Amino acid sequence: MKRILVLSDSHRGMSFMRWCVETVKPNAIVHLGDFYDDGDELHEENRQIPIYQVAGNCDWYSSPPGAREILIMPVCGVELYMTHGHRHWVKSGTDQLIEAARETSAQAVLYGHTHIADCRKDGDLWVLNPGAAGSWGGSAGIIEVDGGKIVSCRIFRYGDQEELT
Repeated sequence: MKRILVLSDSHRGMSFMRWCVETVKPNAIVHLGDFYDDGDELHEENRQIPIYQVAGNCDWYSSPPGAREILIMPVCGVELYMTHGHRHWVKSGTDQLIEAARETSAQAVLYGHTHIADCRKDGDLWVLNPGAAGSWGGSAGIIEVDGGKIVSCRIFRYGDQEELT
């Protein structure tokens, strides 16, 4: 079983993200933007864990040139559609986002921007917004993968570590 830790909207709140990495012990990390530099810092501290990042609306001036706002690729053997969500107008709903993800071979669509955690299935597509990781009251997402399939997807908050054993 492999674990993907999904983070978004960290806004320089590194403590919760560091705690998540220590607690979840992920095989991969996804950072969905707002603040891109936080993902870089987390990767510097955990070089052995691959990280996948997209730029958010607060990253226009701080992300490196060429930073992507949408990334579609396999992570731990499952195809993920990763975006911050501002380009899909997710604050007005997820229909446009889900439609875009369905045009790919993604098993899950990951987004942020709203700061509201959301984890559900829409037909055969997992939809995950990890919420905002930027504080100790923050939240993250965990995707568990086995044999090229997502076997579970859930929201993770401080204090939930007992659920991981």
